[in-house]
Amino acid sequence: MCLSIPAKVEEINGEMAICSVGKSNYEASLQMIEFEDVKVGDYVLIHTGFAIQKLDAEEAEASLRTFDEFKELNNALDDEEKIDGKRIV
Repeated sequence: MCLSIPAKVEEINGEMAICSVGKSNYEASLQMIEFEDVKVGDYVLIHTGFAIQKLDAEEAEASLRTFDEFKELNNALDDEEKIDGKRIV
């Protein structure tokens, strides 16, 4: 299964963009979309180094909240697997 990530465009240099997801930055090619329509502050869907779709801000932010919820759930499950601070496998 492949995963694409909603990311906020922070900077555009020609056909390349610097995009942020949380505290991480990624470089993404804008060649696969109508990059003339992408502006700093927009959200794009990134997959394997390419922006593959421009996203509505509400849709992107909802997806990012879902990723945060999965992270919280995963951390809670990890905590449940620990006894005396050690992970049980």
